[in-house]
Amino acid sequence: MLPRSFYAQPTLMVARQLLGMRLARLVETPNGVLSIHGIITETEAYTGKDDLACHARAGRTPRTQVMFGPPGHAYVYFTYGMHWCLNFVTEEDGVAGAALIRAIEPLDSQEWIAARRPGRPPAEWCNGPAKLCQALAIDGALNAHDLCSAQSRLYVESAPPIPDSRVTIGPRVGLNNTPEPWKSIPWRFRVSPPDPSNG
Repeated sequence: MLPRSFYAQPTLMVARQLLGMRLARLVETPNGVLSIHGIITETEAYTGKDDLACHARAGRTPRTQVMFGPPGHAYVYFTYGMHWCLNFVTEEDGVAGAALIRAIEPLDSQEWIAARRPGRPPAEWCNGPAKLCQALAIDGALNAHDLCSAQSRLYVESAPPIPDSRVTIGPRVGLNNTPEPWKSIPWRFRVSPPDPSNG
């Protein structure tokens, strides 16, 4: 489990360093607790009041309060009247910031995930922020959940870092109504597929 000090870093650093880490989700089922893991493969950074794409631009509200700290908590919000999105609160306590988890690559519990994403091929189970929340049963009940508690049902485990050669950086997604430079600023981080020509 990553320590709180990891999340207390600048948002851009956290968003980049999360690539390759293992997201863990514990779910209560009729057969006991199911442990689900996936490699984080895509993130976006949102950096507080000055970032006009960030919810915190409106200041402290009941919705955004969790973004202002302390770090190492989940910010789970509802969007488009139908989807949940998972973020990890970053920066020092009192400074708004969050890393959106856009995609993961499931490592286990595939049958359970498939049942939550019926009719979708494995490549489309968790390749978007709303999709992974549906697949992992993440909703508003996990808003403000402590990612660093020994009792946490949602947390991140360390893993070998992804080299820069395998990371694609570009603009964040879906910001059609956001003004420049925030619309096009390159704060999206993705793991690129391995180059087959290298072996």
